[in-house]
Amino acid sequence: MPRLRRVRAGDAGWTRRRRGRGVIYLDETGAQITDPESVARCRDLVIPPAWQDVWICPSPLGHIQAMGTDAAGRRQYLYHPQWRRRRDRAKHEHVLQVAQRLPRARRGVAADLALPGMPREKVLALAFRLLDEAYFRAGGERYAKENGSFGLATVLRDHVEIDGDEVTFRYPAKSGQVRHSQVSDPTVARVVRELRDRDDADPELLAWQDEVGWHDVTSSDLQLDVKDRLGTDARPKDFRTWHATVLAATGLAAAGPPPRADRARRRVVAEVIRDVAEQLGNTPAVCRASYVDPRLIDLWERGQTVGARAAQGLIMLPGSSAEPWSGRDRAASCADCSSSWISSTSSSGTGALSGISLMRYSSRHRHGPSCSSHSGGPRQRLTLVGGRHLAR
Repeated sequence: MPRLRRVRAGDAGWTRRRRGRGVIYLDETGAQITDPESVARCRDLVIPPAWQDVWICPSPLGHIQAMGTDAAGRRQYLYHPQWRRRRDRAKHEHVLQVAQRLPRARRGVAADLALPGMPREKVLALAFRLLDEAYFRAGGERYAKENGSFGLATVLRDHVEIDGDEVTFRYPAKSGQVRHSQVSDPTVARVVRELRDRDDADPELLAWQDEVGWHDVTSSDLQLDVKDRLGTDARPKDFRTWHATVLAATGLAAAGPPPRADRARRRVVAEVIRDVAEQLGNTPAVCRASYVDPRLIDLWERGQTVGARAAQGLIMLPGSSAEPWSGRDRAASCADCSSSWISSTSSSGTGALSGISLMRYSSRHRHGPSCSSHSGGPRQRLTLVGGRHLAR
């Protein structure tokens, strides 16, 4: 595999210029590039036509192959496929590491949600749980103002409906999509209801109160709180990447063994990715390229899924008759039944995603009087509901 070299934005490079109905490419001296191989490489980059101030790397081995400014004035990059694969691997390894810290963070969130009043810690704990349960983007004040698109930090009180323990969010999200998210959680419903119905003129949902008055929660507040709870390398977007992989893992396991025919396998994967994309509010292409760990699909095609562990009583999937818990493998105790942590380790003790059965898997469950996390009573059966394992 050829060795890539790092390039910088200030390096000399090629550019693109419109000519008639098409474009031409100019080298570092401003001369038109006529070499067929070089022209073909530029075209194969598929640089968006709307990009301005386009820069193209003269070398096919540059880690950045092209840069440009989009219609919104943002600098965008096209990376070498080899570099992109390397970054994707690092991203998913990072998310797996962050996911290992979720159980402790969720226990802290449950404790903060029980605080009296509406202090900053309590509202940020609510935000953390919504990132974890509803796959919110963090959102930004600039996007809300300029584009009318909302995320968790900017979602409005008018975007919220509450029916008993179920909270529904309907709001314009990224790329003009109307996002529809539902959370069934009595604690979330109680705190969200108090925030929505508070006596304050601010239209945004998230705000905290002290002796001075109400204070808005910003996207920076969300970023810092996630770092405080999960480590300095964690980001709100890690929740979406993690849950996309979890949803895909359960979807592929529920689909059964991979068909022998390539076309049939591709169809199953496409259906699972489409379902995950719908739950995250992405296009299937973006979901597969940026959110779902590609190793998951490779392993499924080799017959390895979380379903292999269901037979041992770890995870209950639709149609499975196995009991959800075994004496040897069990979910870690949760705080206020807000989460459990199903973990299985390889004989080598590694945490790498070398098999779906090795993936540390988080699940949420509802509880009743017999929940053994609190009572020592019988374990409740788990079924897959909307991509999550919920006790009934």
